[in-house]
Amino acid sequence: MSKAPLRAGLVGLGAMGRNHARVLGLLGGVDLVGAADPAGGALADGTPVVPTLGELLALRPDYAVVACPTALHEEVGMTLAAHGVCALIEKPLAHSVVAARRLVDAFEAQGLIAAVGHIERFNPALQNLRARLEAGELGEVFQVVTRRQGPFPHRIADVGVVKDLATHDIDLTGWVTGQEYASVSARTLSKSGRAYEDMVTVTGDLADGTLVSHLVNWLSPLKERFTAVTGERGCFVADTLTADLTYYANGTVTTEWEALRAFRGVSEGDMIRYATPKREPLLVEHERFRDAVAGGGPSGIVTLREGLRTVEVAAAVLESARERVSVRLPAARREAAGT
Repeated sequence: MSKAPLRAGLVGLGAMGRNHARVLGLLGGVDLVGAADPAGGALADGTPVVPTLGELLALRPDYAVVACPTALHEEVGMTLAAHGVCALIEKPLAHSVVAARRLVDAFEAQGLIAAVGHIERFNPALQNLRARLEAGELGEVFQVVTRRQGPFPHRIADVGVVKDLATHDIDLTGWVTGQEYASVSARTLSKSGRAYEDMVTVTGDLADGTLVSHLVNWLSPLKERFTAVTGERGCFVADTLTADLTYYANGTVTTEWEALRAFRGVSEGDMIRYATPKREPLLVEHERFRDAVAGGGPSGIVTLREGLRTVEVAAAVLESARERVSVRLPAARREAAGT
């Protein structure tokens, strides 16, 4: 006998919330029983939209997707945990380290499955990159460089570019390398007239000495999502806009032009762009969370404790920019479960 579908709820119907609603409507083994948003009404498929979280809880969801503004994540998450409802919370986990820790403690105390929506982990290019790094194809990793820039998204009003965008790069860097951040040094600018920063540059290192660099802003007409990992055998470049992964190998052919050889350091080798299946990352994220709630356990999802670590690094970035100093991060507690 087949199991009854899981009952899912959705909190927040902004731009990201509507994407979640679309995917939940397609997700096998799940029924979207309702959404909570102050506007009320109904979705196009007739799913009820209730104005309060209490009314959504009355629909008895097994889990809820939290896609409301970041400042509300703590309040909503704590309420869900108190009612025994599992949760997929959009990134960042919370607006502060203290709030993020409270959420971790609340869901762990109840023994509930909970995850953070760090969607880049489910991008085919980055999943391919991580698998190749784990297989040792690059050898020793020396450096991770990311660039994430584009026009200002008017949907964001309660956080700056560090918490909204840079958290993508913080999370993916730690995930693909399997390393924690050891220190960060950052500078920010605010040029759009908002209370929050809209540009940041970050340099730092990971626990194993790997160098990192992040350039993130909302001030560019160029939209770019670039990750490069350089190591002893070459460089992987992931474009998460197109989900392409390209490998630039160190050359094995001797360069006879002496001046050019001295300038290049390493010679250019083969370039390979890998052909990989490209499934929608948001759909894959939902499938992994559904399976975890259905009994598969936390393997394959971004746990709240991992989301807390990203919030801690983001807080260190903002502290560094504010105080104009390098900030060291304490060693994180390791989890047995991973993605």
